[in-house]
Amino acid sequence: MIIQPRRDDHLVIGKYTGKVIVGVGLLMAVPLALSLVLGEWSVALDFVISSAACFICGFGLQLLCRTERDLGWGHALVVAAGSWLIATLLGALPHSLSGHEGSYLDAVFDVMSGYTTTGLYLIQDLDHVSNGLNMWRHLLTYAGGQGIIVVALTFLFRGSPGAYRLYVGEGKDERLLPNVVQTARAIWIVSLGYLAVGGLVLAAMGWALGQTPLRAFLHGVWVFMGAWSTGGFAPQSYNTMWFHSLAYELVTVAIFVAGSFNFALHWAVWSGNRKELRRNLETVSFAVTLSLTVLVATVALSRLGIYPDAVNLFRKAFYQLASGHTTTGFSTIYSRAFVVQWGPLAMLATTVAMAIGASACSTAGGIKGMRVGVITAGFVADIRRMISPESALIRQRVHHLRDILVDSPLLRSALTVTVAYLTLYGLVAIVGAACGYDFLQAAFEGVSAASNTGLSCGVTAPAMPVVLKVVYTLAMWLGRLEFMSVLALAGYAYAMVRGR
Repeated sequence: MIIQPRRDDHLVIGKYTGKVIVGVGLLMAVPLALSLVLGEWSVALDFVISSAACFICGFGLQLLCRTERDLGWGHALVVAAGSWLIATLLGALPHSLSGHEGSYLDAVFDVMSGYTTTGLYLIQDLDHVSNGLNMWRHLLTYAGGQGIIVVALTFLFRGSPGAYRLYVGEGKDERLLPNVVQTARAIWIVSLGYLAVGGLVLAAMGWALGQTPLRAFLHGVWVFMGAWSTGGFAPQSYNTMWFHSLAYELVTVAIFVAGSFNFALHWAVWSGNRKELRRNLETVSFAVTLSLTVLVATVALSRLGIYPDAVNLFRKAFYQLASGHTTTGFSTIYSRAFVVQWGPLAMLATTVAMAIGASACSTAGGIKGMRVGVITAGFVADIRRMISPESALIRQRVHHLRDILVDSPLLRSALTVTVAYLTLYGLVAIVGAACGYDFLQAAFEGVSAASNTGLSCGVTAPAMPVVLKVVYTLAMWLGRLEFMSVLALAGYAYAMVRGR
């Protein structure tokens, strides 16, 4: 029998959802301040209206849902998924009011893409978007990389078991410090530290390439946010190709590769344990799968002969594959070049890289290197058992911050989530093909959306079917939260209707 949620359940979910929405309203203070400083008065008004909507919703929920009860596991999962959905609907207001979106659905698509660090977009005339709105776009993806729950935990929560459950509900489970609120703050310390350095380096490079100091500074900060969060948003339609600079490309590669690493790995390195970089299962897995996919793409492109020399060939192949594998979505080629120049094999290699993704508990999406490594270790263990005497005791271990035994529960968990991702990739690709797109292109774009990557072969556009916009939006949401929270929200809604 399905038990209908009680009034106390609604109150605790409403209260904590309200806290997260208030956090979104506070984030809008940054683009609002920039708009006021630069005299973008109409844009500032858009953010006043939007932040007011967030505060009314957030504080209203907390006022209506007053309770001293802490979050249980089920509540935390529902709050994580529900607050992301409400935050997207409210976060889309500045986009919708800007006049750069074809519809409110397009605005919701772009904001979900930002929060989930995907990088696909439907915004029109990107090269002439206001500074305030551009700041909001990149702040969305920067905050989304850390997690909007992490934003709320940093400023609006006290340490409690419920706070940790909420943190896990957003798809994270690493504790950098004993207290989850301290962990959230540590994540922001790491991210802001890199922002200060990386943003200034990119700003200096932009200035050297001919940008004005203000434009170079803003672009440096925005491109860093898009790279570090593996979000792929850029302030111009040509993405990082706009800069036409090998040095700029190398710096962005360093940033988004670093951003794709587990926050616990960053904290270990910051704490002096630099050996973890070469020992960690996720970095080893990433190095192997990136090398293989780059090799396949390079061989495929060399056969086609579309690049004049080996340096240009490797430069293009490595950048797109590294961007895809880290689920960043930065690109130095035109979208349609994947179809008309790269060919099926190189596109397939890129699709596989996007599907795998980078590290767990990072800003990246996809299946994750941890799960690929665990499944591979389990496969190796089975082979060892088959060729060993029956009396032999086979124990397979992997290293992630510490040595971990690959046992049945760990392997089952990795396989379950991997199968869920593969199922999602397949379903989204089928929907794209049903909408009339070539299957390889539909698979490429579908995997890009569901793995929160953002590389596009030209399918994502304001004119694409409404059903595909909705499916991609849901796929980004499911992929970023790794299914369980969204399924818990669906189950909660079903229990409200059919429960007893």
